[in-house]
Amino acid sequence: MPQGACTRMARIRKVEIRNFRSVRALDWFPGPGVNCLIGPGDSGKSTILDAIDFCLGARRTAAISDTDFHNLDVGQAISITLTLGALPDALQNLDTYGDFLRSYHAGTRVIEEEPQHGWETVLSVNVLVGADLEPVWTLISSQAQAAGIERGLRWADRVSIAPARLGNYLNAHLGWTRGSVLNRLSDDAVQLGPQLAQAARQARASFGQAASEPLRQVLDEVNRQAQELGISVGQQGAQALLDAHSVSLGDGAVALHNDAGVPLRSLGTGSARLLIAGLQRAAFKDQAGIVLVDEAETGLEPHRLQRLLISLGAKDPAAPMQVFLTTHSPVAVRELDAEQIWVVRTEGVQHEARWAGEFAEAQGTARATPEALLAKTVILCEGASEVGLVRGLDMYWVEQNHRSLLSAGAIAVSVGGSFPEKGFQRGLALRSLGYKTIVLVDSDKPINPGDVATHVAAGGRHIQWDADRATEHELFMSLDHGGVAELLERAIELHGRQVIDDQIRTRTNGQWTLEAIDETSLSDGFDSQLRQELGSVAHKSGWFKQQGIVEDLARDIIGPRFAQTAAPFQQHIRNLFSWAHEH
Repeated sequence: MPQGACTRMARIRKVEIRNFRSVRALDWFPGPGVNCLIGPGDSGKSTILDAIDFCLGARRTAAISDTDFHNLDVGQAISITLTLGALPDALQNLDTYGDFLRSYHAGTRVIEEEPQHGWETVLSVNVLVGADLEPVWTLISSQAQAAGIERGLRWADRVSIAPARLGNYLNAHLGWTRGSVLNRLSDDAVQLGPQLAQAARQARASFGQAASEPLRQVLDEVNRQAQELGISVGQQGAQALLDAHSVSLGDGAVALHNDAGVPLRSLGTGSARLLIAGLQRAAFKDQAGIVLVDEAETGLEPHRLQRLLISLGAKDPAAPMQVFLTTHSPVAVRELDAEQIWVVRTEGVQHEARWAGEFAEAQGTARATPEALLAKTVILCEGASEVGLVRGLDMYWVEQNHRSLLSAGAIAVSVGGSFPEKGFQRGLALRSLGYKTIVLVDSDKPINPGDVATHVAAGGRHIQWDADRATEHELFMSLDHGGVAELLERAIELHGRQVIDDQIRTRTNGQWTLEAIDETSLSDGFDSQLRQELGSVAHKSGWFKQQGIVEDLARDIIGPRFAQTAAPFQQHIRNLFSWAHEH
């Protein structure tokens, strides 16, 4: 399971959502630290954050409409239940909440109605919305329900555990408003009411003195009419003062400003998020608050996004707060541990949040190719050459008005080329997290058939070149005569004629030279033995080992000549692209 427990302020142990927006049903046991939700667009990531905020936020009512019901079905009530652990003393008060206290076992994820020895004491908070659109917040307990006892959290307790949201409500946290992070930082003894009232009085008096002269003619007429009509306006006559009801300095009137007097609410979104995240952490200190961050990368450059994650406790051994965030940024994915990442998927009518920390290979993917975790389909290539081949062919076909792999949510990534089984092992982990996976490997090294079979049994696909070939062999064996000639010419352009000639002489033990190849190809073309030799020299000498080089080969040579390539190569490539485009 994710990171260990924390104390003193409530943390969410279980999330249950029914019929709320895009989520028909979700049961999720989040970790007590950072919980980063990733997944395709419209998969329900933001809905999960909104559900937590709706259920646990410090509000007495909420604006609900028919569109908040799953598929607009108001006949199925919205129900959101959050089970809270690490309860502070106030939430374990037997007189107040004794009838609603339950128990939770982290190892088995079981919630029992009766307190159990060695189990954690928890409370379950529910918000229910029916067709009348009126939300009702209550505590959940079968025993209390059987006894006819019903109640919700006390308002003070709700305010104390309400999540802080770094998103649409940033400005509220930059002033001393109810529930803001500044109020959490303030000493309980601080009372601004008397000072605000005095400030309002001074503003009225000051304005009156300044306004009297410009308005003198009007004031004189008012006083004359009052005297004639017998209306008393005082010995000094009427004055132009601010309306006492209009100048009411209350909650939220005091806000942060910079040294030039500019309100800090004028900060950019990213800067405001950074500041509030730091204040939030300072406010809770060693207590674990709950923070919600939708699209964490908004308004932040990569280095400041990294700083935000650090402020939220992503690198702390003991999580200082419980964080729920969403992201589409590979920077965020790379910075986080796999145990902090959850992949949101839909299986039938059931939503799932699958824990990446369950799979060792997920961590390697997050570090090396984090963009893979943000795709729908992952093409796991043995090395950079294979990535370049896929990307270059895709570029060529897009120029021919075909749909791109990227538009289908597919991405080609390298697994490093260290050993061929790695692609299948990583593919199996990604399959378990709900990704479509296609492994593209050479056949010049033996592959453990068990790894292949396990990946295929899990629904993964794979493509392997024929007859003990590396990718360079495959290209020289599969392209037509003109294509092989162009490959050789491209190698000469990249590395120089003398270098290529020396490498051919050395690798073939003097059997071939560039001059001899030129003469032979002009008269007899490239026979299979010569193609094999050129493929071996290209592979061992690294003619085309860089991704960008193979992208250009695929775009300029292989793509235009694809219809003339050998049938097995064509079938492999057609399979790869058709699988990648499948929904």
